[in-house]
Amino acid sequence: MDEPTAAPGRGRLRLLAGIAVSAVSLGAVALWATKQEPPRFPTAPGDIALIGLGTLVYAIATLARGYRWHTILRHGGIDHSPVDAFALVAVGYMGNTVLPARGGELLRIVLLGERSSARRREILGTVLGERLLDAATLALLFVILTLAHVAENPAGSRPGVIAAGTLVLGALVIVNYLRLRRRGHFEGFAARVRPVARAAKPLLTSLGAALATLTLGVWLLEGLIVWLVGHALHVDISLLEACFVLVLTAFFSLVPAAPGYVGTFDAAVVFGLKALDVTGGQAVAFGVLLRFILFFPITIVGLVALIARYGGLRRLRRA
Repeated sequence: MDEPTAAPGRGRLRLLAGIAVSAVSLGAVALWATKQEPPRFPTAPGDIALIGLGTLVYAIATLARGYRWHTILRHGGIDHSPVDAFALVAVGYMGNTVLPARGGELLRIVLLGERSSARRREILGTVLGERLLDAATLALLFVILTLAHVAENPAGSRPGVIAAGTLVLGALVIVNYLRLRRRGHFEGFAARVRPVARAAKPLLTSLGAALATLTLGVWLLEGLIVWLVGHALHVDISLLEACFVLVLTAFFSLVPAAPGYVGTFDAAVVFGLKALDVTGGQAVAFGVLLRFILFFPITIVGLVALIARYGGLRRLRRA
């Protein structure tokens, strides 16, 4: 009898914890920013063009993510329109910006579920597959950055070793689980997770390796955006250093926070730039411009798609 109220209670607790984390993080970043010289934003046409190019690169990266989800859906046997696979990625990112607890992921599961004969648990499996690809390639990228002595600057080599160990351990767990399943073990557990796991099962084939390569390419594209922002501000950072800042923002996004990763994203950018000896007004401008490119255009595109194709703002209210 208590279960129906337990989940909403946990949800409210998570939301309050996220808001508290965001408030503390944002307050710390704001306090730090007030002690820096005023930021100087790009005004030269060439520098403004670099910001525009960064926005275009992010559009390409988003299209690549849409293609990735479309591929996972198709190989998972989930009927769908390719247009929905691309459009709902933008809707999901918009939802993550304005809804708590990464509500955009739930939003696209619900919306695709209304346009597909597949069960929502099966669609959930494809989203979890995406997240698994993101996590694995991020860990791999972090290992590469550690070997290149970029990620060692703020934290030493231990996090990179942990990331490498996690990748190896995860692979061993999956291989041994599949081996035991073929021998008839874990039947009860497999029956419970089968609707979710079936959609992500193709990732264990050569398709998974191809999609992991695509995902790594997407992260490198987003690292290129960080590099472009740096050069627009005349901040001398390499592409690998830009990827380091990006990886930090991705890891910080795992911390419960308010919608749009308010505070945590900004703290990650400041922390990463400080490790690269970028401080002062340049770091403030860097964080503002990077947040603009990564959050503002995709939120507008996702909102337009939601209104034009998926029933409008009432979907957000229901979510």
